[in-house]
Amino acid sequence: MNIEGTAEGSAAGTAAGRHAVLVQAPGAHGLVPHEPVPPGPGEALVRVHACGICGSDREVVRGHRPSAYVRYPLVPGHEWSGTVEAVGAGVPGELVGRRTVGEGFRNCQVCARCRAGETTLCTAGYEETGFTLPGAMAGTLTLPARLLHTLPDDADLSAAALLEPAACVAAAALKANVRPGERAAVVGTGTLGMLAVQFLAASSPGRLLAVGVHDHRKSLALDLGASDFHVRGPADAGGADPDAPGGFDVVVETAGSPAAARQAAALLRRGGRLVLTGIPGPGAAGLDPTDLVVRQITVLTVFGAPTAAWAHAVRAFGAGLLTPAPLITHELPLSDFGHAIDLVDQAAPQTGKVLLRP
Repeated sequence: MNIEGTAEGSAAGTAAGRHAVLVQAPGAHGLVPHEPVPPGPGEALVRVHACGICGSDREVVRGHRPSAYVRYPLVPGHEWSGTVEAVGAGVPGELVGRRTVGEGFRNCQVCARCRAGETTLCTAGYEETGFTLPGAMAGTLTLPARLLHTLPDDADLSAAALLEPAACVAAAALKANVRPGERAAVVGTGTLGMLAVQFLAASSPGRLLAVGVHDHRKSLALDLGASDFHVRGPADAGGADPDAPGGFDVVVETAGSPAAARQAAALLRRGGRLVLTGIPGPGAAGLDPTDLVVRQITVLTVFGAPTAAWAHAVRAFGAGLLTPAPLITHELPLSDFGHAIDLVDQAAPQTGKVLLRP
């Protein structure tokens, strides 16, 4: 159900900067008028260039996100890029005009976990742009300036809108700690998987395998740095894929299914390292703890991106080691929000990252 009709044609252009997507409640969404919020002390006002759609945005719209991690009514949008338009008191004026991206987690900076640099484990309670606080599916976004990561002056802002998922993958890459010459694999060939291929390729592994459920991303994976590609068995196959190669030192799982987690563990050598980034449904039967213990597998997990991972992703992007642009298949106006959610829902092979442009 839409709470306002969808703008078409020239009307869509007039929405730029003056409208926002509002999800009033699960199933109820549409465009509403938007007015920029002047930045207060320590804040910055960003003119949004593009905002990505991901599975968690779909959860917000469909009502599937756990209640502790969403607050309706809500302007969604946590994957974004833009240009600083104004700053509040106490913020350096030279930020104005800079291209930027920004962290979503509103960490407190003073608890023990924040002090240790583990900002996604902040004990002050969960708050995140686009889920409990207004997001970037609007003409502008106002947020604490301390969360900004500035970009090169010539940065591709559409590609930069993928730096939020890239930061999550950067957190996985830092935990994976691939050393030159090691054998590495990525299970999952969606946006996170293709970003993971690029991060791991930058560490000069001796072999880099990408594993998907079909081969439509094979050429892209190879272009982005994978040395091999494997199509794994059906999702209900149970344990290891008998046709999959093994003996990998480190495997990063990005698909978010129990079958993918099992496959990722099966690819490892004894004593290998497994990094899980996908989030399957609650209570999913996945890894066999006996197998993990007997083979002495190290299991690491990622939820969100701490500040250090954001900095790593932004550096890699600025250095040209991370090129998200090939993953973008759609750039749509805000008025096409419902269609964008449907595209993510359908998960067609030809659909990659979907961006909304205010």
